[in-house]
Amino acid sequence: MAGAPERADRFATASLIGANLFPLFGAIFLGWDAAAIIVLYWAENLIAGFYNVLRMALVTAKPTVPHAAKLFLIPFFCAHFGGFCLIHGLFLLEFFPLGVATSPLGLERPGWPGPLAIFGIGISLVQQLLQNMPTDMIWALVALLTSHGVSFVENYLVRGEYRTALLPLLMFRPYARMVILHVAIIFGGFLTALVGSPIPLLTILIILKLGLDLYFHRRANRLTGQGPRQDIET
Repeated sequence: MAGAPERADRFATASLIGANLFPLFGAIFLGWDAAAIIVLYWAENLIAGFYNVLRMALVTAKPTVPHAAKLFLIPFFCAHFGGFCLIHGLFLLEFFPLGVATSPLGLERPGWPGPLAIFGIGISLVQQLLQNMPTDMIWALVALLTSHGVSFVENYLVRGEYRTALLPLLMFRPYARMVILHVAIIFGGFLTALVGSPIPLLTILIILKLGLDLYFHRRANRLTGQGPRQDIET
């Protein structure tokens, strides 16, 4: 039925809008400042990465990319994307401190020797960020997790994207969205923090992020209808 995909897309779009408007509610009624909202958007990177791992795991194997390739590509993506998020998170904390150590040495954990220390630093960063975020921001994280989950189910599973997606290209799906989106967010958040996080500027920052999310969502849907090259994260 032609109307089913359209209804599914409207539902996915509505969930995306709702998840993005939650921070606006928090800024107006719960006192969230620019630093808290920037960290919330950083945490969304981890959510996007989680769903991308699911995409990679469930993609139908192509003749040139056997299922065994997932045993290498999925851990490689986790290490590369996780390291990218770690550096990004430390960079953000230099501009938007939340009482968290901004030096990798200040985040080290005992018992993680050699190269594994980077994983300990990443775990410490996530734990300390969550501890310093407003407690009621957990609902915004749940909303973002749900929004990405709806897009994953509707577009990737129900509409059959997993049958045409290319495993190597899936590795790069989150990066284009994250880089463009967070350049805009860093600029807007820095400006907001400079003038004391007033509600009008926070509103502009949140609406800017929503507009970019909608752009990437609709672009991904257009690519879904054109063929197998699915390389933009929704």
